[in-house]
Amino acid sequence: MNKFTISALALAVAGVCNVGFAADMDHHGDSTSAQYQEAGGSPMESVPMHQDINPKAPQMTEAEFTKGKQIFFQRCAGCHGVLRKGATGKPLTPDITLAKGTDYLSAFIKYGSPAGMPNWGTSGELSDDEVNLMARYVQQTPPAPPEYGMKEMTDSWKVIVPVDQRPKKKMNNLNLGNLFSVTLRDAGEIALIDGDTKKIVSVLKTGYAVHISRMSASGRYLYVIGRDARINLIDLWMAQPDTVAEIKVGLEARSVETSKYKGFEDKYAIAGTYWPPQYVIMDGDTLKPKKIVATRGMTVDPQEYHPEPRVAAIVSSHFHPEFVVNAKETGKIMIVDYSDLTNLKTTVIDAARFLHDGGFDSTGRYFMDAANASNKIAVVDTKEDKLAALVDVGKTPHPGRGANFVDPKFGPVWATSDLGDDGISLIGTDPVKHKANAWKVVRTLKGQGGGSLFIKTHPKSKNLWVDTPLNPDAKLSQSIAVFDINHLDKGFVALPIGEWSGLGEGAKRILQPEYNKAGDEVWFSVWSAKDKQSALVVVDDKTRKLKAVVKDPKLITPTGKFNVYNTQHDIY
Repeated sequence: MNKFTISALALAVAGVCNVGFAADMDHHGDSTSAQYQEAGGSPMESVPMHQDINPKAPQMTEAEFTKGKQIFFQRCAGCHGVLRKGATGKPLTPDITLAKGTDYLSAFIKYGSPAGMPNWGTSGELSDDEVNLMARYVQQTPPAPPEYGMKEMTDSWKVIVPVDQRPKKKMNNLNLGNLFSVTLRDAGEIALIDGDTKKIVSVLKTGYAVHISRMSASGRYLYVIGRDARINLIDLWMAQPDTVAEIKVGLEARSVETSKYKGFEDKYAIAGTYWPPQYVIMDGDTLKPKKIVATRGMTVDPQEYHPEPRVAAIVSSHFHPEFVVNAKETGKIMIVDYSDLTNLKTTVIDAARFLHDGGFDSTGRYFMDAANASNKIAVVDTKEDKLAALVDVGKTPHPGRGANFVDPKFGPVWATSDLGDDGISLIGTDPVKHKANAWKVVRTLKGQGGGSLFIKTHPKSKNLWVDTPLNPDAKLSQSIAVFDINHLDKGFVALPIGEWSGLGEGAKRILQPEYNKAGDEVWFSVWSAKDKQSALVVVDDKTRKLKAVVKDPKLITPTGKFNVYNTQHDIY
């Protein structure tokens, strides 16, 4: 096992995850990942906030306070929380920090700790003056960003192409089922790529650091959401697919989803925000905001009030007209019935903290939800609307949407890899024919090392792919591990995807295996820094041989890739 401490920045890069990529741990990092600092930035660093002078805190000028706020939101807020109440990282409220004092805090910020606090000073990320500045800043009263309600959303809402002016049928020759929406993270764009020809169809401006792409039930509309909480609604039926509506639903966000239950296809969209802590339900074809619901409330344990429960993963139920919504810090899962928005009914399920990402089992009934700070997977029965189990797994599970397949010994399973160790947990998911194995870890595989973000297979494949983009060992971060599902005991084979890309210098971190519609190709992002060349590598799933490399100057920091058909039908 390649042992390492998951750094704060490394977890920031985990912001590329889907339901994945939905939500985010943003725990910033050590010098091995310093070049990815920008990836963990919060879009709230420039938001005006009131400086509340605390007479007990060290003095700070307005200019110093503003700089401290910018550094905090660039590097620290995702881990310690907007209000510094703590999340993946410890609380940094004045009742704690004032007692520590400037000298202690300066040393801690400069040298870090083995528990995951980065060595900001000795890594060269912050100067001694900046370390001192941040030690004083965290002793101040945390400034609260402004709220963001219906007025602000409505003011930002734009319908660029009205519904009655949109095509009545598909007006292009694209094979939409094999179209890929690819996040160009640092460019604030997505690329639509034809999976058949491997050619870029178009590049569209979007929000800052698009987190995920989601498909409407019909497969016509594509929804993308950036960290800045901007949503673009893209009509894939147009002669040249383009944005037809957009809205900004808050100041920071990660998740968007659409209604999929029969009779409600394409009717509603939902987005959850990190700030303010809330979610909003919108019209599916225009993004007109309809209903805003706050998530502030009590935690599952120790049942204390939390002012900042960020909304992470959201999935759409196939059994009821409901959305399943994660509140990260409280550890609560909300089943939101959207059939009557005026008389909204919500079932609240106590799970575990801090809820992050996950996906359905192969039947689409059970939502497998990672509570990564608790090292657990919460299993939610979306037919009965109740918690089926809490399953202990490895350190800091990060499944993306996970991987469904039939284990030759234990039957149907759903798998997750981990950020914190080299384990891959296989959980039994069949409580009928394999009752003894249901909701238990039936097998733990050993992967390349810690730092995994995504695991993937396909119903037509016999391969299980596991990435390790956040591992500090370049050999591991630039390769992919692949297991033979029929011979899991034989371990993995490592494929040198970074080398196959043919790129020059750069990090070339390999992440997020994504299948094409047919399930015979696997696409990988080869992610380097903004000023380096990146690429997409396509591998033949049957032979595990290189099939194609997609290179283009427009492919700036490609991260998440979402095949239209697989995303539309929750195939993973």
